[in-house]
Amino acid sequence: MNSSNLKNSIYQLIVETSTNLPSDVRRTIQAANIREDKASKSGIAMNTITRNIDMACENIGPICQDTGMPTFEIHTPVGTDQLEIEEIIFEQIALATKNGKLRTNSVDSIDGSNTGTNLGPGTPVIHFKQWRNDFIEIKLILKGGGCENKNIQYSLPCELEHLGKAGRDIDGVRKCIMHAVWQAQGQGCSAGFIGVGIGGDRTSGYALAKEQLFRATDDVNGDAKLGELENYVMANADQLKIGTMGFGGNVTLLGCKIGKNNRLPASYFVSVAYNCWAYRRLGIALNATNGEIIKWQFRDAEEPKKMYTALESKEGNTIQIVLGENGISEADVRKIKAGDIVEISGLMYTGRDAMHHYLMDHDAPFNLSGGAIYHCGPVINKNEEGKWKINAAGPTTSSREEPYQADVLKKTGARIVIGKGGMGPKTLKGLQDHGGIYLNAIGGAAQYYAECIKEVLDVGCLEFGTPEAMWKLRVEKFQAICTMDSHGNSLHQEVLESSGKLLEQFK
Repeated sequence: MNSSNLKNSIYQLIVETSTNLPSDVRRTIQAANIREDKASKSGIAMNTITRNIDMACENIGPICQDTGMPTFEIHTPVGTDQLEIEEIIFEQIALATKNGKLRTNSVDSIDGSNTGTNLGPGTPVIHFKQWRNDFIEIKLILKGGGCENKNIQYSLPCELEHLGKAGRDIDGVRKCIMHAVWQAQGQGCSAGFIGVGIGGDRTSGYALAKEQLFRATDDVNGDAKLGELENYVMANADQLKIGTMGFGGNVTLLGCKIGKNNRLPASYFVSVAYNCWAYRRLGIALNATNGEIIKWQFRDAEEPKKMYTALESKEGNTIQIVLGENGISEADVRKIKAGDIVEISGLMYTGRDAMHHYLMDHDAPFNLSGGAIYHCGPVINKNEEGKWKINAAGPTTSSREEPYQADVLKKTGARIVIGKGGMGPKTLKGLQDHGGIYLNAIGGAAQYYAECIKEVLDVGCLEFGTPEAMWKLRVEKFQAICTMDSHGNSLHQEVLESSGKLLEQFK
């Protein structure tokens, strides 16, 4: 096989998967954007999503800054050198990472050190299978950590909140799937897609669920009973009114695909793989002799098309904040209420998992008093002039910082927390006690927010790796929605409770 052609083909697959959504996903999101109330918070979020999709394609930049765990499913003719393909995948993953098309996502599970190349034990994931066709098929999915953390597995029979007993039958499976959609809320960047695996063992059940995400959104299940269940879920999931980003709204689920394996008599697992709206999976068919691309999978010939349509001006509805070195005062932050749209210009500091853990026992690299902490692990590298350049900078899931956030606010004096998916009661009380707000940015909108970042001013704790370091940024017109305020109000809790009551109708 021609190694040069194979390298180019695999690199194209990686870059296109990260930056350009598949045609079937584009159609699904476009239809959802039409269904959502444009005047609602969910409508604004969905419209931002379509804008971000266009920007990622134009910039050839990551749609979402969390480029996930690269997972390859590969079919090869008998006799193909699979080791050569694997070696080239490793090489091209490292190259795409260096070029800012993937984030440095591979870290040691014990000491947290980042390889900087996206290579390491278990990274990337590559599954080979032989077949009797005369061409090579390589499919790739980039599934981020936020939605990966909302995967869930049930062992039937079990008791489910709001739904009661789920038995060892298809009705029990139905209840599990509806519960899986509900428990994800906005933390997996809804509206999302789910793959479901029925049966198998714990390991193969999850693998089967993720395998369903390689199906086209508009395909028809070959099993009539499973197809009927897919249709049921799609007909009813939106009735939960969780909405885009969990803001409440008309669109909660964009796709449901279900597969089944045989199981042991003693085990009955239902495994659900949740995928965010940034549903990044593509495939290529390759000439097995020369390594050139014969055909793209999940892509129409006429794609991509523009998706974004500007909303009417919302002037007068947005609270504008300018953050200097002294940040915002407690009196001013307490004027902001849950539901307000907030636009920030000035200084902002990134900080996520490693940084929050670090701040429990160490001083912050910068003065955060009155400032804004952005739960973000950016895709960032140096340009030709040697200056840091943000390539993608959407929010990460904030719930992981729940054990730390209130203490960090108290210790540092920060008053604004920005992330996605909301936070829990400890943080809500911290916002009340210390005078702060939580702003929910649009999950996955990495290009949209990268454009708001005008300059990287400094960096602290770079030894944690670029996603986990604290970056001092200068931003302009960075918009997000206040969903938790200093008066004990949480839109996330309200939607959780209201959607839970709506879930009860599916007992």
